[in-house]
Amino acid sequence: MKTDILVIGAGPVGLFTVFEAGILGLKCTLIDNLDKPGGQCSELYPDKPIFDIPGVPYQTAQEHVDALLKQIEPFEYDLMLNERVDSITKKGDIWKVTTNEGSIVETPNIFIAAGAGSFEPIKPNLERDFSSMEGKKIFYSIKDKTIFKDKNIAIFGGGDSALDWTVELQKVGAKVTLIHRRNAFRGAPDTEMNVRKLSDEQKIKLLTPFIIKDISGDKNIDSIKLLNTDSKDEIDIGADYILFFYGLNKKLGPINDWNLELSGNKIQVNTENFETDKEGIFAVGDINTYPGKLNLILSGFHETTLAVQKAFSRVHPGERVPFGYTTSSKEIHEKLGFSEKQ
Repeated sequence: MKTDILVIGAGPVGLFTVFEAGILGLKCTLIDNLDKPGGQCSELYPDKPIFDIPGVPYQTAQEHVDALLKQIEPFEYDLMLNERVDSITKKGDIWKVTTNEGSIVETPNIFIAAGAGSFEPIKPNLERDFSSMEGKKIFYSIKDKTIFKDKNIAIFGGGDSALDWTVELQKVGAKVTLIHRRNAFRGAPDTEMNVRKLSDEQKIKLLTPFIIKDISGDKNIDSIKLLNTDSKDEIDIGADYILFFYGLNKKLGPINDWNLELSGNKIQVNTENFETDKEGIFAVGDINTYPGKLNLILSGFHETTLAVQKAFSRVHPGERVPFGYTTSSKEIHEKLGFSEKQ
């Protein structure tokens, strides 16, 4: 397969790359190791609110992804899900990209829009293997909060995710028990105050300082054994579902082997076109770093817009990069399928 721009990551910045490339007549191919587009917005916090997209006072993360997918409908692009880029090689000006599934894509431009990189949830260190319950009774993220209505939920963690979902699931009628290893939390103070108020009003149960020792049950959770880290007493509680919000291990994965200039787990880029130290490889969104960098979605939109300009020059060397305002360009209107009569 050949494409003008290969985008690694189908989160918001990767999706917007399709739009900016489409305006210039370039085709994108997106690769993501998740099973759907949207990146962390869809996978980790689809119901969380986003307030800082210009002109959009409020959207949930999933609504934002859905809007981007709608925005790129006029353009042809390929979406390769459940695949991860394993290796890259270069011949002349063309990069040859190979995935873990054996797919091969040739392109003059690689856009790394992988957010925080590949990520895996931090799991509790228990003696028993509970992997058979994962995705059924044990979760590390929430895609559909309605399945927890009227159920007994045990939430483990002390950060924003644990606090936020304690509040949210209580709202949909879940019977929530929040368990944390310390008496103090590390999330937003206002949310912690709200959680403690819910506990005082007996709308949730708050158990501190406790850690999990064991999970009993096979297909269903029979009981959860907890250890009080102060008194060393053990107690058993029941639950229909367990949610672990211990955070994520963020890794660059195979990108580490591509000999790009890194700063920690971030990829160094220039601020003219957000190209890396390897010609034809760009890094946009949260994966990159430069002086003054802000990890905001709108920053990533700006970065990929400029990067696409350079990508055009690599696809069509010597040609002037076309420019037009979406408000008035008839050519762009035609690409978008827009009629002034609409």
